[in-house]
Amino acid sequence: MPDDGARPASAGWTPSPLARARESYRRARRRRAAWVSVLSTVVVVAVLYVVVTTAPGWERTRDAFFSPQSAWDSLPAIAEGLWLNLRVWVVASVVGMVLGMTLAVIRTSRIPALFPLRAFAVAYVDVFRGVPLLLVLLLVGFGLPALRLEWLPTSGAFLGALAIILTYTAYLAEVFRAGIESVHPSQVSAARSLGLTRAQTTRRVVLPQAVRHVTAPLASNLVSLQKDSGLISILGAVDAIRAAQIAASGSYNFTPYVVAGVLFLLVSIPLTRVVDVYSARQGWRGSLATVSGAGAIR
Repeated sequence: MPDDGARPASAGWTPSPLARARESYRRARRRRAAWVSVLSTVVVVAVLYVVVTTAPGWERTRDAFFSPQSAWDSLPAIAEGLWLNLRVWVVASVVGMVLGMTLAVIRTSRIPALFPLRAFAVAYVDVFRGVPLLLVLLLVGFGLPALRLEWLPTSGAFLGALAIILTYTAYLAEVFRAGIESVHPSQVSAARSLGLTRAQTTRRVVLPQAVRHVTAPLASNLVSLQKDSGLISILGAVDAIRAAQIAASGSYNFTPYVVAGVLFLLVSIPLTRVVDVYSARQGWRGSLATVSGAGAIR
């Protein structure tokens, strides 16, 4: 049955008094809920403001973390460092997705000749998902230069990006594998019955559907990668965080760290909201219902 009050009066239907009363009640509830939300938010913000501003050390904290002059002086250097973070993010995202897709295809393949590569893919994913990113950064940043390879760049930005790529490739490979396994086996069988080869089936049938199924979690991982790009500062790369550290060490004021955090938020929050909107439209609620054995190319 159609919802009461949903049909327009111009269609020859006039809502009954009961339907009008129900609609009026719904509008009143929505207004009341909106006012309660606004009031509770104002109360919480006011309480936090009073607690913080009446703290004994508030004036010293305000001068140390929220100095307008220090923020203005350090902003150009931090913004330049953020540009390095964004470049590392873009490169690591592209390379990580390509390598992750390759590992996912290898791992879901059932071709006997690819068993050594499947074993390598499983070991790679297990190792780099189990080791903290910070530890990978330290091992790559100090281990590779010790080899003294003349053709290998030793800049902090390159080594940091390499460590991030190694780690996030493992996570992205699992995301793509979930997408491949979500493709029903009948799709593969139908493609093979039409005469497509294994490679054609993977490229034209499985992968397009797999990518569409995992767009939301893939985007979430890329947002996390953007934030983790700030860890390259531990290898000496002058990114936003390192620039903030340099500015803070010269003035003994911590406002540059706050500036760096705000700049990261200006990048990550819009990306996060876009992912949330897309996830809601796709019906995502944090999980992917996969079909066991689906999408495997036999």
